[in-house]
Amino acid sequence: MKKNLASIVLLLVVLLLDLSASTYKWSSKVDKKTAYINEAILLTYVCEFSDASELYTIDFNPVQDNVDFSIKLLKESQGLKNFKRVNSYEFIAYVKREGRISFDFDIVMKKTTQESINSTTAGHYDDSKSESFILTQMKQLPLSVNIKDTPFKLVGEFTLTVKQDKPTLKPYDPYNLEIQIQGTGNFSSVSPIDFSIDGVKVFTQSPVLRTDLTENGEKGVWSQKFAFVSEKSFVIPEVGIEYFDVNIGRLKKLTLNTINVSVENDVYNQEDILDIKEEKDYLYKPEYLYYLLIFLLGFLVAKIKLNIFKPQRTEQELFLKSIKETTSLEKLCFLLVSKDTKKYEELISKIESKELRSLKKAKDISLRFTMIYHK
Repeated sequence: MKKNLASIVLLLVVLLLDLSASTYKWSSKVDKKTAYINEAILLTYVCEFSDASELYTIDFNPVQDNVDFSIKLLKESQGLKNFKRVNSYEFIAYVKREGRISFDFDIVMKKTTQESINSTTAGHYDDSKSESFILTQMKQLPLSVNIKDTPFKLVGEFTLTVKQDKPTLKPYDPYNLEIQIQGTGNFSSVSPIDFSIDGVKVFTQSPVLRTDLTENGEKGVWSQKFAFVSEKSFVIPEVGIEYFDVNIGRLKKLTLNTINVSVENDVYNQEDILDIKEEKDYLYKPEYLYYLLIFLLGFLVAKIKLNIFKPQRTEQELFLKSIKETTSLEKLCFLLVSKDTKKYEELISKIESKELRSLKKAKDISLRFTMIYHK
């Protein structure tokens, strides 16, 4: 009888221990069943435990980039809900090909062994025991999405903004332009813009991308800056960026319209040089012929003399005038670079490194060096 009672008690203890052991359950979902190539897809995975489950560690990291798709971690959290542990994971997937795609990722559940706990709490540290786990390998239930093709890699919802100077300049003054693309989508597919304009030196900065990952994909701003330097008027051609708008399911185009930049022609007109005015109302008399001949002779002499004392300005004089009238070190640097980078290399280096901070001093050095060099 005593043996039977002991067996029953032992059985109850085993059952109670088994009932008190932690259990867990995984669930998963996808935010859409149909998507376009390069459209953001939200994948959510949740593991719910039966208690606080301090002994469990989850090894789950499907972040990757392969020929079919790329996966990025949006957020990961662990907390208690009604004293029960909950782990949640959210990922953004971008699929690179059309057709049906299935996401089925591996998981490893690690449970620390009691032997390892006893070894640590007793103060007897043993690598072989303190790192002991019971490993359970699992596979998430597959999430399937039907992927549709698009004619362009750039997919999302975007707007274009342009920041620019006034399109009226003096010779050699830089015309600054910044193109910004704002919105949500796969910004990595935006290609750098390149301008090539005859007679214009174009300074191009590399694109700058500032984004945050959201449930709808990357949200932020892509921007690229340019500076155009010329002694003559020029035209910046139209730029078009095509993309697929997932919200309306059709192609759209971002457009930078043609920009006409006027560079002032800093030379005197013939009327300014001669400084004469036409007199239309006069009476003709035969006796005026003699005076007219004398006037024409004097006019020709005056024209020759005036052309001697008021010649049209040379390119070198225009460049010196531009140096005198420049209003910032940045503009002066552009002038020197556009004129002759090698010749003004030392001065340009001092301006860019902030060694030379005075605009007046930089202009004086530029003027003296330019005049000495051309003597």
